[in-house]
Formats: sequence, C-alpha cells, structure tokens
Amino acid sequence: MELLFKLFWSFFKIGAFTIGGGYAMLPLIQREVVEENNWLTSDEFVDILAIAEVTPGPVAVNTSTYVGYKKAGLKGALVCTLGTILPSFIIILLIVIFFWGYRGNPIIEKVFLGIRPAVSALIFSAVYKLGKTMKLNKTMIIGALLTIFSILFLDLSPIVIILISSIGSIVYFKNKEKKI
Repeated sequence: MELLFKLFWSFFKIGAFTIGGGYAMLPLIQREVVEENNWLTSDEFVDILAIAEVTPGPVAVNTSTYVGYKKAGLKGALVCTLGTILPSFIIILLIVIFFWGYRGNPIIEKVFLGIRPAVSALIFSAVYKLGKTMKLNKTMIIGALLTIFSILFLDLSPIVIILISSIGSIVYFKNKEKKI
C-alpha cells in the first residue's frame, strides 16, 4: 500500500506542477522515476519513451502507466495513471468554474504568453537529457536530422515518419547482422 501511495503521489506532483503537457513533464518524470526512486534504469526510461510515443495517448500518461505496471502490476498502472491525469482534471475544472469570465483579461493573456518560453525550455531539457543517455552513432544522428527535416519542411505526418523509421531500422539491423 505504501508503494502505491508513493507512485500516486510522485505522478500527482508531476501532473500538478508541470505546465505544457507531456513533453514538459519528461524531465520531471525522468528525475522522479530514474534518479530519485530508481524505478527504471536510464535505458529502460528511453525505451519506454519510444513505446509511449508510438502508443495512442499522451506520452506522460503512457509513461506513468508503464512505470506503475512495472512496479505494482495493474493496481500500480491505475494509480500512476490517475496520479498523472487527476491534477489536470482538477485544474481545468477550477479554471472553468472560477476563471472563465476572465479569459479575455490582458493580464491573464500575458501570464500565459510568459509561460510559453518556460514550456519550450522544459521540452528542450528533456530532449537534451535523453540525448545524453542514448548511445548515439552517426546513423541515429542522421535519422534524427532527417526526421526534423521531414517534419519542418516536408510536413510529413508523424505516423508516416514512425513507419519509415521502423522499416528503416529493420533493414539496417538485418544488414548489420549479415555482416557479422
């Protein structure tokens, strides 16, 4: 029971104090799950992020569900998922109840404009930390650059990019195995 509460509370804190969605939560999830509680190794965290990305749903929710399941089975998955989504639900409910009438207020609009750079920095921080833990090689860097190019300049769908990357990875590793 103590583990379930700790799982819930960890993801509740992450959900409550992260503005900007799943990607902004990643540095906090990584610190909580890998560094502070040792629930996952760095390699496991990178792997689950890859799975969470291609699985339908928000990356933070998918990640929390996986961590909960790994640590405490189905109960853990439910507790972590609830811990992640409950703060957003409560915050949105409070906004609707108390702040909806102030939505055109210039001060409120400026507050949200000021939050945007912080969210961008959190996302960049997550990418940087994940990049440091990965064992990058030339092929992976070229693949990442091609992905960025495809998104920015070719307007390719993420689904197409994931499918192409998956097929490319299969071909790459099959050819690599033949050489060994």
